[in-house]
Amino acid sequence: MCRNVSGPRVQRLSTPEIIMRTTEEPEGFDGEASNTSMISGASSPYQPTTEPVHARNVLGGIRCDVEYLKSYFGILKVVEVVLSLIGFICIETIMMCSPCGGVYFFEFVSCSAFVVTGVLLLIFSLNLHTKVPHVNWSLTDLVNTAASTFFFFLSSLVLACINHSTGAEIAAVIFGFLVTGVYGINTFLAVRRWRLGNGCQGATQTSEYMRARTASRGEMEARPELA
Repeated sequence: MCRNVSGPRVQRLSTPEIIMRTTEEPEGFDGEASNTSMISGASSPYQPTTEPVHARNVLGGIRCDVEYLKSYFGILKVVEVVLSLIGFICIETIMMCSPCGGVYFFEFVSCSAFVVTGVLLLIFSLNLHTKVPHVNWSLTDLVNTAASTFFFFLSSLVLACINHSTGAEIAAVIFGFLVTGVYGINTFLAVRRWRLGNGCQGATQTSEYMRARTASRGEMEARPELA
């Protein structure tokens, strides 16, 4: 008695079909791999950006500030530079001197004031001070004008006391006292500007402190468990 045992039927493939399936399977695998890489690439946080990187142009905002040149500080700076240069030229025309201490002292003061004030004039008139905001430019200008006032007065007084009554020395003394007066006016205005700036800054800091205290007090009242 024979039993007909039914089992899983095995499909026999011919040789050409086996070769075709073998060649198709890698293609399907490659397609899945490419799709997977695309998905993982899309979800990756490290994506290459397409935004152009712009180089920082530090000198791009340079422009001549005509309003500053028309202001009191701008006019005073221009006058100081011109008078300092004239005084330096007058003292340089002296060929012989004995003693020469007063001449050398006035020469050094006039040259230094011309260079420093000229540089500050360029910085303010071209708005270069806005590129370096961490420097207190009002205080820097105040120190320069105050020091120039003191040293110009001292050097002009010394030169007036020990000069040899030559035309160049007398002219240098006259321009020295003139530029001393201009620097004195500039110092007075610079002190007022510096005080006003410090007052506004102090008021701003005080208001911010009071605002922070009010906010913290309101938070404590809203959440009594923190008290």
